[in-house]
Amino acid sequence: MLRTLMLLPLLLLLSACQSAQVQRDFDPQRDYAGYRSWDWQEPGLQYRPDDPRIQSDLTEQRIRSAVSEQLDQRGLRKAQAGNAADLHVQVWLIVEQRTQQYTTTSMGAWGSPWHGYWGGPMYTDTRTLHYQVGTLQIDFYDAKDGKLVWRGSTEQTLRSNPGGPQERANMFREAVTRVLSQYPPH
Repeated sequence: MLRTLMLLPLLLLLSACQSAQVQRDFDPQRDYAGYRSWDWQEPGLQYRPDDPRIQSDLTEQRIRSAVSEQLDQRGLRKAQAGNAADLHVQVWLIVEQRTQQYTTTSMGAWGSPWHGYWGGPMYTDTRTLHYQVGTLQIDFYDAKDGKLVWRGSTEQTLRSNPGGPQERANMFREAVTRVLSQYPPH
């Protein structure tokens, strides 16, 4: 029991040290200033795995809303019906199961610095932690030639209790903001 309690601060420390990294890739030959409008490349949102616990209309609404808000803040306007867009946007939500093992070793000793120490038994405890990681990936395709011109993604450890509707919306809004903070490329 004591070893389990000692493991908890280690796990909290490790999770606190995990900052959400943003990965990006882009075509440096493109003129990103020329992209002024966007539209969804259908399907606008792809899921991996195709699991009804992950895939829902509510999740899709939250992600689409967050992407629309961020693109609008970056000067990209959603193309009006009947008008061609400069960019097509597609989002991927990927959830993976991951495993990590932690091993702790402790050794008992008796005595004092004045009278010497006597060795005690050595304890090794290995714990396996199973958790889910969610990756949000946003792809931009040039509408004229259909080629991928920009990709950004971030991943984070998912909580077992994702919270209520507002917490879920905030989680997606923050993830989309992190990814699109790298757009346009400099």
